[in-house]
Amino acid sequence: MNDDRFTVRSGTSEAFRETARSRRVALLLPDMGGGGAERVALTLAEYFVAAGHEVDLVLMRAEGALLAALPAGIHLVDLGTSRIRSAIPAFARYLKERQPQAVQVSMWPLTIAAIVARALAGSSTRIVTSDHTILSKQYPRSRPLIHAFLKWSVRLLYPRAEARVMVANEAADDLARLSGLDRSAIEVIYNPVAGPPANLQPRPDIDRLWGDAETRIITVGSLKGEKNHPLLVRAFARAFRGPRARLMIVGEGPLREQLEQTIEAEDVREQVVLPGFTSDPWPFYASADLFVMSSDFEGYPLVLVEALRSGLRIVSTDCRSGPREILDGGRFGTLVPVGDEAALADAMRARLAEPIDRAALQAQAEALSGRQTCERYLRLMLDAVPA
Repeated sequence: MNDDRFTVRSGTSEAFRETARSRRVALLLPDMGGGGAERVALTLAEYFVAAGHEVDLVLMRAEGALLAALPAGIHLVDLGTSRIRSAIPAFARYLKERQPQAVQVSMWPLTIAAIVARALAGSSTRIVTSDHTILSKQYPRSRPLIHAFLKWSVRLLYPRAEARVMVANEAADDLARLSGLDRSAIEVIYNPVAGPPANLQPRPDIDRLWGDAETRIITVGSLKGEKNHPLLVRAFARAFRGPRARLMIVGEGPLREQLEQTIEAEDVREQVVLPGFTSDPWPFYASADLFVMSSDFEGYPLVLVEALRSGLRIVSTDCRSGPREILDGGRFGTLVPVGDEAALADAMRARLAEPIDRAALQAQAEALSGRQTCERYLRLMLDAVPA
């Protein structure tokens, strides 16, 4: 495939008919792996279609575990490249041919590629950038070349986007420092999280994974360094020796082997379950007693909101950024210092012993990440587009 080609691989079954209020909008991502940004894109796409708009989901490569969860009525556009520099001409051609009114693009450096592509295309499409992490943490000064490119590129190009979205206040403060933009030029929109299905039923296969455990502790997330699952395993081993407690770590990733070594070293291989990745975490949440997040840093951890929506007790590290905002300073879950194994172990035991107000937890999730967050994105993308 030529570098500037793209392929529309699927879409609505009938030709889209634009009305006075409908618009073509696009969501641009690298792929549909199982991360938070990809799940947010699915939620936004579903909302935009329900609002009467035509939606293109544009991917550098049309691959990933969440492709199977694509809502009905979405056009899937494959740019056919894994390289950012090749994505620029391909996306420029897409803008010329499909002419969306607005694009929401997630994750630097794809954000800057989209801005460059628009300039090459001579397009008037509105661009809304969205980053889901603290950029200076993700690309620290210890990696000097990439940190310098990050800082240079956001200073030069982010002012050219129509809007810039970060998923937590601390992440927005960080972008303001990096980019030189006034803090008021950066929107904070918490990630939308749809609730579990109303008819959610227990899953016998999940119950079998728990065995006869009386205490069920769960976490959900990719097996990668910033999640610090080894810390969680060590804290669990410290707090819950014995067969009546189990820890389930739902996710997959490059550090699975390292995590398995930690489980073996702590002698809890009979108590820790690694079921792998799932595109539907809700039955797993519903089967547990306590959700724990042990991350060193985050952007806006969707899993905490999902745990709130599931009415679960929560313990989380007080990492940058998101947990303190989501849990309202500890009102809706226990916050512990980052990397503190003993504090994490103590907090898990204490939280399990406390009463739980499921309705209050679910109300907090709705206040943070309900439908109004999707509407804010849509307003940013389309409010300035003439009807």
